[in-house]
Amino acid sequence: MSLQVEKLEKNMAKLTIEASAEEFEKALQKAYVKNKNKINVQGFRKGKAPRAIIEKMYGASIFYEDAANELIPEAYEKAALESGLEIVARPEIDVVQVEKGQSFIFTAEVALKPEITLGSYKGIEVEKKEAIVTEDEIMEQINKELEQNSRTITVDNRAVQNNDMTVIDFEGFVDGVAFEGGKGEDYALTIGSHSFIDTFEDQLIGKAIGEEVEVNVTFPEEYQAKELAGKPALFKVKIKEIKVKELPELDDDFAQDVSEFNTLDEYKESIKATIKENKEKELKTAKENEIVDKIIDGCAMDIPEQMIDAQVNQMAEDFAQRIKYQGLSIEQYFQFTGMDSKKFMESMRPQAVKRIQSRLVLEAVAKAENIEVTEEELNKELADMASKYQMEVDKLMELVGDKEKEQIKADIAVQKAVDFVVEQSKEA
Repeated sequence: MSLQVEKLEKNMAKLTIEASAEEFEKALQKAYVKNKNKINVQGFRKGKAPRAIIEKMYGASIFYEDAANELIPEAYEKAALESGLEIVARPEIDVVQVEKGQSFIFTAEVALKPEITLGSYKGIEVEKKEAIVTEDEIMEQINKELEQNSRTITVDNRAVQNNDMTVIDFEGFVDGVAFEGGKGEDYALTIGSHSFIDTFEDQLIGKAIGEEVEVNVTFPEEYQAKELAGKPALFKVKIKEIKVKELPELDDDFAQDVSEFNTLDEYKESIKATIKENKEKELKTAKENEIVDKIIDGCAMDIPEQMIDAQVNQMAEDFAQRIKYQGLSIEQYFQFTGMDSKKFMESMRPQAVKRIQSRLVLEAVAKAENIEVTEEELNKELADMASKYQMEVDKLMELVGDKEKEQIKADIAVQKAVDFVVEQSKEA
């Protein structure tokens, strides 16, 4: 195999890779063996026709595509390694020469890791912020706990009020005619939830159990059922039940029921501490991001489009995997949000650029400051990973190769670079 490397503009390069005629012949033979059982040749049992006969009948090019697919991955991998280039995205392959008895030539256009011109990264100024917890925030958490421990009771001695949970029968009419999908029985509707159109829920307030109510509403102009959009409608509604949530008393007994504390004051203090801890983590992350953003602003870099595309694709795959665990396919997500694949990918592009910029800048800081990762730090990270995945450390070590270890060390170095620029920053 021979290789020529041509540097292009915008951190791109073209590798011209030539495999010998002998190597191409081996690939053709493999393609023949792979496909011979699929080809019918008169006078021969299936899979027994000689390669020369098949090529004579169907043309010499019959095995070219499979041979190329056999040859290109290994040849490209060797060439990429031999080139010494830091390739950051999948190559764009173009076959230049494919002919029996001749060498096989193809090109691979690749995106390269861009060089970074670092600006100032020490002494970055950021505004000092403190994690302050308000009484409203504490009560918000307590109210959630009260809601979770509430019980639902039926009331029959008063009319409907806001926030009541009602059970209703209803039927809708447009121009005096019942419309499809406009009827429901024993439907649970929380007043004030705005789950029904227009002022439907408001018109039930003040009505009693057993009362039959005529509710007049107008469908929105952008309503999904086009035949109803913008039209006035009459709903005949019967109120069958009224239910309310009964919250427990907020006292020491409640604190003992929902926590490990004996008094309400102790319970509140624990909630305050938890909120403060979470806020401090958020402020720490926000401070890191602000510092890195300011460093990026002072840097020069030319990121190839292929590198951005690769990052967008990876982020899209990660997102699809996350929502899959929640029981939702990416197609369903598009349906619910009104997005399509193109809009979705475009929406991720700014974040992808920011991720690449942050990584490149922090790697440059690590290099400039000679930040190294010790074996102890690597082993600690592997131990943390083993604990996270509930594995034995030795078992994880068997699965992690040298390439993966180098990636983990690079990630640790980047985090150490984050810690370094934060330590060197100034709070105003």
